[in-house]
Amino acid sequence: MRAVIQRVSEASVSVEGANQGRIQTGLVVLLGIAKNDDANAVRWLVQKITQLRIFPDSTGNMNRSLIDVGGQILVVSQFTLHARTRKGTRPSFNDAAPPAMAEPLYEMFVRELRDRLGPDAVATGSFGAMMAVSLVNDGPVTIIMDSPEAPTA
Repeated sequence: MRAVIQRVSEASVSVEGANQGRIQTGLVVLLGIAKNDDANAVRWLVQKITQLRIFPDSTGNMNRSLIDVGGQILVVSQFTLHARTRKGTRPSFNDAAPPAMAEPLYEMFVRELRDRLGPDAVATGSFGAMMAVSLVNDGPVTIIMDSPEAPTA
């Protein structure tokens, strides 16, 4: 499982011009699910992301987590995070999980986040849809995280 995590002051996602989800202070997580991912990868990544200390404390140091600041999270599925680009100019997506496997893990990821943060703290895009994501990156802070089981690119 691969996540691109961005600390934001606001973010939204729309599908076919209709607002699908919107958050204020928090994180945008672009989530790519690989063929070898499972429920353990979901739980590991949810724990790591919610406890990641990337929000400033009173002295400006990154010492506070999403939980500490009461932030929100916007999750957007993105299979293209598993693109292989070493050969040629057309990316290969062979490492990405097929939709029938990826969608249940994506839904589990969202459920686990809602269990930890509360249902109102988690917004999502639409799995498999073409989406427009808008965000204001705060910092900027952007982190790429792979679960222990994720393949290397």
